[in-house]
Amino acid sequence: MTRLSPLHWERLRGELEKDKSPELIAAILKKTSLSPLAQKHPPSAKYRRSFLTELITMLEQMCLEPLDELYEGLAGVLSDQKSEDCYKTYLLPGGGAVTLTESVALVSQGTTGLVTWEAGLHLAEWAGEHLEAFSGRVVLELGCGVGLTGLVVCRGCSPSRYVFSDFHPSVLRRLRANLELNGLGEGPAGGADGGGVVRVEELDWESVSEERLREIGADTVIASDVVYDPDLLPGLVRLLSLVLSCSSPEAPQVFICSPIRNPDTYNSFKRQLEAAGVGHEVIRGAGRQVLSYQRVSAIEIMQLTLHTQ
Repeated sequence: MTRLSPLHWERLRGELEKDKSPELIAAILKKTSLSPLAQKHPPSAKYRRSFLTELITMLEQMCLEPLDELYEGLAGVLSDQKSEDCYKTYLLPGGGAVTLTESVALVSQGTTGLVTWEAGLHLAEWAGEHLEAFSGRVVLELGCGVGLTGLVVCRGCSPSRYVFSDFHPSVLRRLRANLELNGLGEGPAGGADGGGVVRVEELDWESVSEERLREIGADTVIASDVVYDPDLLPGLVRLLSLVLSCSSPEAPQVFICSPIRNPDTYNSFKRQLEAAGVGHEVIRGAGRQVLSYQRVSAIEIMQLTLHTQ
């Protein structure tokens, strides 16, 4: 099940107004909450409850009789409220899907890295429109979390090698599970998954060495939603400066995607970049939305470069 926007609900209402048969209602259920994908990888109980309640309310407002399967499904969801994890599935524009296991809570096990954040979705969409920055290149993702951005890039952008990196042990365990879930375990990816090699790296921003970064050999470095904690900014700026200065024969392309939740923190990040000799340029244009989620935040993608002497 992917999340339905208000536009999707309006289209659904329009279809039901044209055809009020029980067969259409049954077909809707088979495409959503009773689909093989939703049965195998169920979304959170909260989302399933919201979806079924909304559908039942719509049918009642239209004086249509909801099927027994709807009430049975809702009863089942109401008895399944205690799970700490859920599945989220994103349908890709070129066909296929990415399915992730995520935490239901925004903060879990002492980290925010066990859920997908809006900037990660935004960056994945942007990557699909800028294949030249990813195709045939070694890509390093910083603070990759549960893996959504990297999985979409591996599926649709054909990098020669993709290095997922994070630091929190729980995040790395969940990341590896999600790679396996999507047929992208470490090693050769192969076939329809975009080719190349997938690696997972534990990377501490404050202590990673030039030698380690040279071994990774990234041509493109990306990160999303990493500018949120003022205490983490010095380590992040140190790492980004190191990435740009220690690579040869030329510096990689570096793209940072950030929601502007706290302008003070975001502006502090920019000032610290300048103080470290790193320039930034905001890439204009929001890009086309192709994944199913609500865009609610102001988000910027900036490209970083090292100031020349």
